[in-house]
Amino acid sequence: MSIDLKQLKYFLAVAEEKSFSRAAERLHISQPPLSQQIMKLESELGVKLFARTTRTFELTVAGKALMAEAADLLGKMRMTIDTIRQIDRGEVGRLRVGIVGSAMWGPIPSLLEEFQTKFPRVTWTIHELGPTLQYDALRAKQIDVGFWREPKLNEDDLKNDNLRQELCFREDVCVAINEHHPLAKQDAIELTDIADEPMLTLALDKSSFPRYLIQCCVNAGFQPTIFQEASEPQTLLAMVGAGLGVTLIPETTSRIGWPGVVFLPIRTNPPSANLYITYTTTDDAPVVRAFLNILNPLSA
Repeated sequence: MSIDLKQLKYFLAVAEEKSFSRAAERLHISQPPLSQQIMKLESELGVKLFARTTRTFELTVAGKALMAEAADLLGKMRMTIDTIRQIDRGEVGRLRVGIVGSAMWGPIPSLLEEFQTKFPRVTWTIHELGPTLQYDALRAKQIDVGFWREPKLNEDDLKNDNLRQELCFREDVCVAINEHHPLAKQDAIELTDIADEPMLTLALDKSSFPRYLIQCCVNAGFQPTIFQEASEPQTLLAMVGAGLGVTLIPETTSRIGWPGVVFLPIRTNPPSANLYITYTTTDDAPVVRAFLNILNPLSA
């Protein structure tokens, strides 16, 4: 049996119009090929679909049944085609976003809001992971994109793992210091001004970003004394508020404010806290393309 959707479309037009001539006009074809397709459909099915006389034109019982089924089938096919096209445009699907915690104090929430507004049928989820775990999750296809900070990964390593990383938001590091500290009254300080202060830092074994910040201190001329490490930025700020030390942190962190903490810009050559997006190059998912088009990452 060989029945195609065109035959069903032709049959449905004739059944709805109750006229071969009107159906042919509606389909923008001539009547003979339309009649041939209907006859072929009847032959394939082995049933009569229309009861024709010189004066009447009616559907048979089988024709009425096929009319209902054909209308349903063609409707579902149109919906399927529409859904496939929406998927191809990135309008339907799922997006799994990996982030470091401090990114949510910056531009990421507004980016997600814009994405949700433009693509309301896309389901997205946030996965708060450190850079190392995000990297592994990208390779394992457990997340679709990942956001983390400096330093930028080596291009050869990225290429070997079929990943691409692009700069998306530029940002500097500032110093978070207790409000009662003598330096807190200044508008800006040098990085060397905290050379003798107890340093509070994110866990050095969980991310390259705090190690990068320590190296920035070394490059500025001093080896910081690490007093405590923590897993989350808010833990560092709580310790700063308690007067236990100072910490280097992205400037956007100061937007939320913190009791007992003052955020000071670094006057000369501040370390960068640039935010990068990383994604796989082997899976050209339309949803990811749509997300990247909104992000419009800057070239590093």
